[in-house]
Amino acid sequence: MALAPLLPAAAVAAGTLKVDAALPYVCALPSGERPATVRITAAFPERAAVGEEIRPADVTTTVELPPAAVADLVALQAATVRAESRLTVGVAQNEQRAEAVWSGTAQPVAVPAEGPLTLTTTGDVPSLTTGLAGELTLTAGAFAVDLAPATADGAATDPPSLAVTCVPGDDPEGRTRLATVPVGAEVPTGEPGTPPPSSTAPTAPSPSAPVTGLPRPSLPADRTAPARPRTPEDAPSGPQVGPRTDAGAAADEETPGTPEPRPDAPPCVTEKPTPASLSAYIVGYSNVRKLNGANLIPLSCIQVEQGLIEFVERPDAFHVITPAEGGLSYQGRRQTPPFKATFLTFGFVPTTATVVLEQVGPLTMRGDMALTFPVNTALAHVRVPVVLRVLDAEVNGTPLKVGPSCRTKTPLKSHEPEPEKYPGDHLVLVGRGEYEYGKDSKGYLVLDGGPLTGEAFIPAFTGCGADGENLDRLLTAAISGPGNYIKQIQSPVCSVGVPDAPAELCTEDRQPRQIPKPER
Repeated sequence: MALAPLLPAAAVAAGTLKVDAALPYVCALPSGERPATVRITAAFPERAAVGEEIRPADVTTTVELPPAAVADLVALQAATVRAESRLTVGVAQNEQRAEAVWSGTAQPVAVPAEGPLTLTTTGDVPSLTTGLAGELTLTAGAFAVDLAPATADGAATDPPSLAVTCVPGDDPEGRTRLATVPVGAEVPTGEPGTPPPSSTAPTAPSPSAPVTGLPRPSLPADRTAPARPRTPEDAPSGPQVGPRTDAGAAADEETPGTPEPRPDAPPCVTEKPTPASLSAYIVGYSNVRKLNGANLIPLSCIQVEQGLIEFVERPDAFHVITPAEGGLSYQGRRQTPPFKATFLTFGFVPTTATVVLEQVGPLTMRGDMALTFPVNTALAHVRVPVVLRVLDAEVNGTPLKVGPSCRTKTPLKSHEPEPEKYPGDHLVLVGRGEYEYGKDSKGYLVLDGGPLTGEAFIPAFTGCGADGENLDRLLTAAISGPGNYIKQIQSPVCSVGVPDAPAELCTEDRQPRQIPKPER
């Protein structure tokens, strides 16, 4: 039976505000865009004090996918399907705005032979706190559900997963509003479902107090970190949602109120973005072992499209694999900005060169999150084939005519742990991180950014020289060889195609706002 579109029903009983809303959405399926219905149920406190934790309870999300979705699964010979959902929830109070993501999972259900497919997911969702008095309004936004189909014998289908993204449909009656919770400086004694006032209760700040520490979004690739419980002592002014990350903590300290203007950075505008478009900045150092020095690889823009999410059950844990593909972007070319490298060639000759890293194949990112409560561990690999191109050079102050085609013969090469899956020469950078329930993430996570490290072999040079002079052997002798350590720092990503992306992560024209600092 189809779920009829309903207005959110709010019933107050014993101090609890119960929400039951069936909302129209339009979902992008492999076979095309189709209408669908998403039903959301939850319970909130009828009211809250300033600084008090507001924790949604009994949250369920039911999506009724149309017959076309069933046909897509039947075409894959799927007998069962497991679902994981993500609902973006807007949080507004006075002039302040924030965003949370409600994630849910479901046990495998049988795929019907035809007709609609109904999936119900449940899970813990982030709590809310606010340091302001006034009505706190929650609205439903973008919705996504990841499907992991399996055949009758339990094997994964090909492809092993389907990502369904949905946006709210026509909504003339404002049915996306889920709930409104009044927040006051104090909660009157005797109100049902609320604690009595305390002498230690937080007092309301000025209504004009700024929002601080807006959260990072839970974007399509990042669905594994559970919410961090919030307490009144944690609560700054303005609406807040968990989880908190290192990026969020930095925003607390450096970005009160409206985010500061972005520091100078190369343009990083994604042309024709999709809901899966992500962008970030990366910067760091690369050693040149033969020259006994390191040079700064300048701030560079990375733009990727997230691929289908994979769910893999292994003996050690359940793993969530998040792939993406794209590349560097500089003035319409797949390369870093040009940068100068200065060394003492052969230990005593001062040499300065202008070089670029030029991408000659797709950049791939692959995150692997092992769900091992209470600590989720993450391992990510970034692979990119790049050649080192020399644009000009000076030796002891004298220009060296390297010509227009001076470059390494082949891409820089790293040790590849999966050569059969990723053949050819390419650079491999590795990031490791972890997230422990109730604590900030550590190390590298694809969406939070962090340090990526690797080691490269610099190949021999070719095409170097002009006016009949061949400089290939000179540059090869001075630079080429193994053991060149690389450390790059990635910023938190901007989810380019997500409406209302948090201002502390994206500029108004959807460029990454946070600029990483290089580390040796």
